[in-house]
Amino acid sequence: QVQLVESGGGLVQPGGSLRLSCAASLSAFSIYAMGWYRQAPGKQRELVATISSGGRTNYADSANGRFTISRDNAKNTVYLQMNSLKPEDTAVYYCNAALSSGSFRRDYWGQGTQVTVSS
Repeated sequence: QVQLVESGGGLVQPGGSLRLSCAASLSAFSIYAMGWYRQAPGKQRELVATISSGGRTNYADSANGRFTISRDNAKNTVYLQMNSLKPEDTAVYYCNAALSSGSFRRDYWGQGTQVTVSS
């Protein structure tokens, strides 16, 4: 059974930093593209950042320059370093593992971790 377990969320003041972690019980973790998504109350889930199996990264405009996604294949873990946090970053953050080839796609999701940015 595949599990993605997020950690590192919490309450932080505007301008502060948090580091999210996602530990994945995936065999062949290194071949999965990993990503972070978030969902604020009343809004749709949105992409924050992704990192490919080869290490290529992609960021939402809102995250570019402030957030950094990275992965440690030896630990089956993906990270999201978030700096200069703003109140609008408040959301539940979800970890995603995706494997795709042609028309085939398989996704796994974590249970989410709450990030609240408030003074």
